[in-house]
Amino acid sequence: MNILIKNGHIIDPSNNLDRTADLLIEDGRIAQIGQNLSVTPDTEIIDATGQLVVPGLIDMHTHLREPGYEYKETIRTGTLAAAAGGFTTICCMPNTKPVNDSQAVTEFILHKAASEGIVNVHPIGAITKGCNGIEITEMGDLKKAGCIAVSDDGKPVMNSLVMRRALEYAKMFNLPVISHCEDTSLSEDGVMNEGRVSTELGLRGIPNASEDIMVARDIALAELTGGHIHIAHVSTKGAVELIRRAKEKGIHVTAETCPHYLLLTDEAVTGYNTNAKMKPPLRQGGDVEAVRKGLQDGTIDVIATDHAPHAQEEKEREFDYAPFGIVGLETALSLILRLVEEGILTLKDVVLKMSANPARVLGIERGNLSIGVHADITIINPHTTWVVEAANLKSKGKNTPFEGWKMRGRVSAAIVGGRIVFRV
Repeated sequence: MNILIKNGHIIDPSNNLDRTADLLIEDGRIAQIGQNLSVTPDTEIIDATGQLVVPGLIDMHTHLREPGYEYKETIRTGTLAAAAGGFTTICCMPNTKPVNDSQAVTEFILHKAASEGIVNVHPIGAITKGCNGIEITEMGDLKKAGCIAVSDDGKPVMNSLVMRRALEYAKMFNLPVISHCEDTSLSEDGVMNEGRVSTELGLRGIPNASEDIMVARDIALAELTGGHIHIAHVSTKGAVELIRRAKEKGIHVTAETCPHYLLLTDEAVTGYNTNAKMKPPLRQGGDVEAVRKGLQDGTIDVIATDHAPHAQEEKEREFDYAPFGIVGLETALSLILRLVEEGILTLKDVVLKMSANPARVLGIERGNLSIGVHADITIINPHTTWVVEAANLKSKGKNTPFEGWKMRGRVSAAIVGGRIVFRV
């Protein structure tokens, strides 16, 4: 079916588009952008007056949990949540059970995504077998099967020689290495940020240095090897400064952060709120300001969600024993639009960080509205107000620290390959 999106405010930094126009989709691809476009009688019309029409959002850091942890999330429920949040493409991390360290697991994920998913799913393979940090995976096989990057996310590669070899090997296949930067000798047994709040609550802390040390090491290894290191979920001012300097030197480093590191501090843990327990942990106000500045000046390329669903009973345990992670696919866009209201980001910045840049970092042909490309489009009503209610989330996971927050701006439709997969 052909679709005409009328009178929308089209924002596409890749093509320098920022104006009100119509957009025509034919045979699953973008056919025309302009005024008073002629269409066939069977064309479906979407009136986007007063709404934003942008390239489909891309989340390069999602945990879909399948295979192995389907009680937390499935490819079906995860892609439903993604579409509701405006994400037309998501990349799933390999820390499943079994770990995605082989062609067989990659092929399973892609098969399930094709048969049960409603958005594009790109698997990320493991850096090391079993994500155990010892033996490098067959990255060529993983890429051949469909992986677009490698990561041991959830665990750092502690052995520097293994990480060096991984960067060298991944470079041969033009694969970004996505690094979970954590020095486990410093973070061991820590459950939140180390500081005043952790002291008051009597909880073991994780210092900023745990992240900063590993960011510095991985940048040094990227410089040594010429490989592409992508720093996941940046949360500290030290990490931001290290990445900034590395980019000035021309080292092949890119980086992402997440909405929770831009809008929350470790104060959110007060009351032993396990829905504010994540890794890296929520930091202090100075870190939040530094991460915001890094996003603003281009040091941080991407906004990702690190969507990490857990079963309710897992999060309802004592703080020390509850798992790390929160859900994020359905709240990310609305949270980031707060930064637009605050004047920290422009709408163009949001599209860059949540669509064009992730596509560039991953080397995929998405994130733009060029004529002839697959019609992956997100339509956003910036005026819609809503309240986060965990019970109404489409994800199986209800573990959000934003319960009860009043939001402004919400996705009204998501289109994947010319097919409407979500509509309010």
